[in-house]
Amino acid sequence: MDKKSNSQVKTALCYSTYERRSSASPSVIVIGAGFAGIAAARALHDASFQVIVLESRDRVGGRVHTDYSFGFPVDLGASWLHGVCKENPLAPVIGRLGLPLYRTSGDNSVLYDHDLESYALFDVDGNQVPQELVSKVGETFESILKEANLVRQEFSEDMSIQRAMSIIFERRPDLRLEGLGHKVLQWYLCRMEGWFAADADTISLQCWDQEELLPGGHGLMVRGYLPVINTLAKGLDIRLGHRVTKIDRRYKGVKVTVEDGRTFIADAAVIAVPLGVLKSNCIKFEPRLPAWKESAIADLGIGIENKIILHFEKVFWPKVEFLGVVSETSYGCSYFLNLHKATGHSVLVYMPAGQLARDIEKMTDEAAANFAFTQLKRILPNASSPIQYLVSHWGTDRNSLGSYSYDIVGQPHDLYERLRIPVDNLFFAGEATSMDYPGSVHGAYSTGLMAAEGCRTHVLERYGELDLFQPVMGEDVSVSVPLLISRM
Repeated sequence: MDKKSNSQVKTALCYSTYERRSSASPSVIVIGAGFAGIAAARALHDASFQVIVLESRDRVGGRVHTDYSFGFPVDLGASWLHGVCKENPLAPVIGRLGLPLYRTSGDNSVLYDHDLESYALFDVDGNQVPQELVSKVGETFESILKEANLVRQEFSEDMSIQRAMSIIFERRPDLRLEGLGHKVLQWYLCRMEGWFAADADTISLQCWDQEELLPGGHGLMVRGYLPVINTLAKGLDIRLGHRVTKIDRRYKGVKVTVEDGRTFIADAAVIAVPLGVLKSNCIKFEPRLPAWKESAIADLGIGIENKIILHFEKVFWPKVEFLGVVSETSYGCSYFLNLHKATGHSVLVYMPAGQLARDIEKMTDEAAANFAFTQLKRILPNASSPIQYLVSHWGTDRNSLGSYSYDIVGQPHDLYERLRIPVDNLFFAGEATSMDYPGSVHGAYSTGLMAAEGCRTHVLERYGELDLFQPVMGEDVSVSVPLLISRM
């Protein structure tokens, strides 16, 4: 490594020289300052590593983005803690900060962030759908998903959820609904598509329910996620506006190049960039990543769900947790989250997913806000215009290029695990590397801790400095572990 040619390398850190091992502490570059990257950096920093975080955005958080332009916090990205329970790895952090959560559902919500206890669904003419019809169609939808399980067992080849549903309707005409019932069923399908941020014709029948759901239901972060990420990021060396273009592992360590040509050198790197960014190939790996890693990146799905946040002068809508518009197709359905119940602010959040989200991303922010408001006016004709609005663009934002990962038709669920497995001294983290909790903040957080631990062990083992009596990072419980006995 020619250190003289780039005097900035030394000041830019994280450089470790092998000749003067005694004076240099082990060093790691973390790429991406979202939840996974910050979790990894925090754990490595606390283990006395030299850590530098390179982040392309001008802020930390990644797909967690709490906006304060209304004068109070609103999350444009992740906003729920999925699994309000002590088993959730983020629970202790949130608990210590004393941050309130607003529980929007109980344990059994597989497909939506809400139990259907506090809602109002309307048809496109503004007539409210009777509650008992919504409940009845909900039961039909659950029956369809049970039938889908039978279809899955029968066919060796994977298919989309949509294809499975058409097979089910052929076999069980009694589950076919007409008129308003059909429209309500499309709304349930629209919420399922929101959960995966993808359309039903791309969601895998084999894998749609492979994700683990923690108990305790879903809790909305009333004050937003930013206080959590800020706490974890405190005291870390984070370089904002540093877009990584190349990661070179041909040396004994890694050399990372950013857009303006500066380079950073360290013993290892944690790559915690979104799946969409990896898919875009805007980061060049030298040498290339192995074929199995490249195919994991290519074959995992990345979905889009956006938020159009409308701030009103006063509340004019029913006192429910969400409002829905039912339609002939899931594409025509709408979903509005009512933040007034949870936060006391007169805000509705319109949440389109899949193809609808893609189409809306082609609009200007003003047109997108108008589109959302038009959906609202259909059901509440007396709605007053919003005084402010915010629009997310997770699909076209070059720092994310998607909202979160999901299983596409014909691909195995273990792709998440393949994406996580290290390559030499490169360790991978992020929601798309979590086999159990993909698409979630706690999934991202726990993979950050895992990557940090793998990285710590790898670097220290290389220099014979691994103290096996050091507690594993993030481990604060005493567990009894059986002895590993291998046979010769």
